[in-house]
Parts: sequence; C-alpha cells; structure tokens
Amino acid sequence: MANFTITPDDMKFMKMAATLAEDNVRAGGGPFGCVITRDGKVVSTGVNTVTLTNDPTAHAEVNAIRNACRDEKTFNLGGCVVYSSCEPCPMCFSALYWAGVSRVYYGNTKEDADAINFSDSFIYRQLEKPSVERAIPFIHVEGSGAIKAFEDWAAKPDKVEY
Repeated sequence: MANFTITPDDMKFMKMAATLAEDNVRAGGGPFGCVITRDGKVVSTGVNTVTLTNDPTAHAEVNAIRNACRDEKTFNLGGCVVYSSCEPCPMCFSALYWAGVSRVYYGNTKEDADAINFSDSFIYRQLEKPSVERAIPFIHVEGSGAIKAFEDWAAKPDKVEY
C-alpha cells in the first residue's frame, strides 16, 4: 500500500471541499462538496444538488466532473486530483474511474455518511448479488438486437476510445 504525504496544498483543497459542503447545506443542498485540481490549480468544483435539481445523479463529485469536462473540453481528467468532503459513493467512485482522475482525497468516511442516513451499504450489498436477485431485478434480454450497436462500434475505424 502506498503511503501518501498530505501536503499543505492538499489540506487547502480539502478545506475548500468541506467549506463548499457547509455552504451547500445552508443553500438547501446536500452536505457534500468536491474540488478538482490540476497542477495545484482549481479546475472545477461541485456540490450535491440532488434535491435542488431533482436529479439523483447530481452528487458533488459528478457535478464537479461534469463542470471540469465541460470547461476543459475533454472526457478524460487524467492528471487531475480530486478533493471530496466525503468518501465517494459507488456511483461517484465509478465516475471518478471513468473520468481517469489520478488521485482522490476525502474527508468524511462512508461510515460517517451512514451515521447521518446517507448509507451506501445497501448498494454495495446489491452489487454482490446475482442480477435477478437484486431489489431491482436486472433481467438480460437475449435477442433484443442491442448487439448490433456493439458490432457497429467494434467495426468503426474512426471511433474515439474511452
């Protein structure tokens, strides 16, 4: 396991994420904030706007990723460092991997989030179950024709891989 030293800049950006979260609570949003940096400079920020925008995917990290990608005109945030006020949920965890960030620092743990009824443990347990045994069954439909888009993609000579 790598040993990372927390620098004064890391603390500065973590405090910024925490302040975003606190300010967002006062603004009516959820208690989560996120800062994305590149080379020690802020690229974007995001806060949880789930209830403000009626969007269950509008978590702080996802909003920060969307802002960064829009502003940077890219879907790849390689070289970026993320500072989140809380350990990312499974959705945000996946989004950060898809975005290709280099490192994630976080303040509160998933156990801290669970203590205030922001629990992801249900989702983690669901992921371990066979798809048809989940609380929301996921049913594979063979012969749907969906494979054609995959075949087209695989054959496309000018595709942009991601």
